[in-house]
Amino acid sequence: MTVKNILIFIFIIVGIYIVLNFRDHNFKRATDACIAGSKKLDQPMTLEEAKKFCEEQIKKDK
Repeated sequence: MTVKNILIFIFIIVGIYIVLNFRDHNFKRATDACIAGSKKLDQPMTLEEAKKFCEEQIKKDK
């Protein structure tokens, strides 16, 4: 293998790691936004109820 092929391989591995690492970050941001929005509902929820509800809704939408 040449140096160019090795560098491309390393770049692909690092890219996959970054994508997989930040996938969870977006889910957490969506959950936090949903929890903040659920505080404005007519029927207030506890933090745990809101978190569970939001996680279920986000996973269902995927």
